[in-house]
Amino acid sequence: MTVIHAENALLPNGIARDVRVLLSGGHIDSVEMGVAAQPGDERHRFLLPAIPNLHSHAFQRAMAGLAETRGPGDDSFWSWRAVMYRFALSMEPDHVEAVAAQLYMEMLEAGFCRVGEFHYLHHDKDGTAYANPAEMAERIAAASAEAGIALTLLPVFYAHSGFGGSAPIEGQRRFINDLDRYASLMERSAKIVARLPGGILGVAPHSLRAVTPQELAAIQPLAQDGPIHIHIAEQVKEVEDCIAWSGARPVEWLLDCAPVDGRWCLIHATHMTEAETRRVAESGAVAGLCPVTEANLGDGVFSAPLFLQSGGRFGVGSDSNILISLSEELRLLEYSQRLARHSRNVIAPPGGSTGLALLQRALEGGAQALGSTCGIEPGKPADLMTLDISEVPWLSAEHLLDHFVFASGVGIDTVWVRGRKQAEHGRHIRRDQISARFRAAMSDLLARDTG
Repeated sequence: MTVIHAENALLPNGIARDVRVLLSGGHIDSVEMGVAAQPGDERHRFLLPAIPNLHSHAFQRAMAGLAETRGPGDDSFWSWRAVMYRFALSMEPDHVEAVAAQLYMEMLEAGFCRVGEFHYLHHDKDGTAYANPAEMAERIAAASAEAGIALTLLPVFYAHSGFGGSAPIEGQRRFINDLDRYASLMERSAKIVARLPGGILGVAPHSLRAVTPQELAAIQPLAQDGPIHIHIAEQVKEVEDCIAWSGARPVEWLLDCAPVDGRWCLIHATHMTEAETRRVAESGAVAGLCPVTEANLGDGVFSAPLFLQSGGRFGVGSDSNILISLSEELRLLEYSQRLARHSRNVIAPPGGSTGLALLQRALEGGAQALGSTCGIEPGKPADLMTLDISEVPWLSAEHLLDHFVFASGVGIDTVWVRGRKQAEHGRHIRRDQISARFRAAMSDLLARDTG
């Protein structure tokens, strides 16, 4: 049993003073407001829920910063993808586990409590299945357990290289499954997730490029009650190719042809018309926004104001994992809106704090997208974090969240996942051993890449 006393805490109805939270069995047992700390309480200045990271490709953490050299012509998402494929084809299971553990440790230090792992590196380097078809899923689960982050595992179904069932290209050989192999992967993944505290399983049709309509319909029941995630409308070329194939835009086609509802998370959804934006919001699906990656890849800017005005929900993810920072994802999301609209404080409601609005929306949308629950209230998982405000002690509670998102001087101090302390004083409790294995893996990978 752990008892936390916070001078300020972000509760479902807003910021409250002198809050005492009792943690028991991985959940929040009770929340008291306006009470003094008692002997033995762990004392903190500002307590808030930790945030779900709804979209990650763990293996791509290995190539962070290694795709920033311009080629002979204009670079794009598609030229970046060629570099990513090269890295994907070089990694052994031990590399993947070491890289994922480092990544998940960094997520915890950044204030994330759960990760939606959009997992599509399934097979051996030559494209053949491992003796255990879920070998790589086992490694992802082991990394999440070592780091202590909660896992929503989203095994990806990937069968084609383009719309209309095009044959996969050579660089995709480690990703490809047919329906029978994918069903076997899902069956084994269910057993893996069942061993993880708070583990959740969903399905992830990679994109409309990578699945046929028949395949998309066939894999949805495998999610049972779990979430369904899909990349959609990330790139202009993707929209153009979808129109050429079907006569409809990607989001338009998906909404017309699939039972999109609150279990769905549409990753990126960058290039939508006003009608598509309203329809996604009205469907109850979550928009999975990855602002750092979307900026890094030159994807475009999501239309947040119209989406929110229509009742839409969003969460944030770190996607390619080039930078792990909750505050940077939220800041870049807001700044992209300001740049596109020549305005300020776009995502906040009238009279409201932008930092608070960003955090609350990322919390609620991220939890929905990953099939979990959140918030500092009895019965919810004890997924919590505290802020280090030692450098800005003069700030009022009302300004701390804005400072965390938009300025320097406020960082993450302590993080609990299901009541277990995973980071303290901004540092993961197993940082040294996890980082040592990561450094060894990266040295080996880069030697292979240049050898």
